[in-house]
Amino acid sequence: MCTSIVEIVKAEGAGKGEHGWFDLTHSVVSYDHPHHALYDEAITLDFVNSTLGPSARVAVEISLQSARDLSAALIKAIAEAEEVEGIRLRDT
Repeated sequence: MCTSIVEIVKAEGAGKGEHGWFDLTHSVVSYDHPHHALYDEAITLDFVNSTLGPSARVAVEISLQSARDLSAALIKAIAEAEEVEGIRLRDT
């Protein structure tokens, strides 16, 4: 069963694909049938530059637990980085 769970956000940064590094335009987070991971359903993270076509994509398929662990690690690293930089990001 397809879940249709998809979140898309703008992304600034770079990804490394088959043809080298490329600028990112957005990130896509979804929960659905994976293409390669051996799970019935997986969290898929896609880092994309939509203007460069399908080769400008970095994809990762992970389990729900791995996604939880990654989310916690991101939150912790962001908080520590903000403390080091002495700034707090605001919602825009």
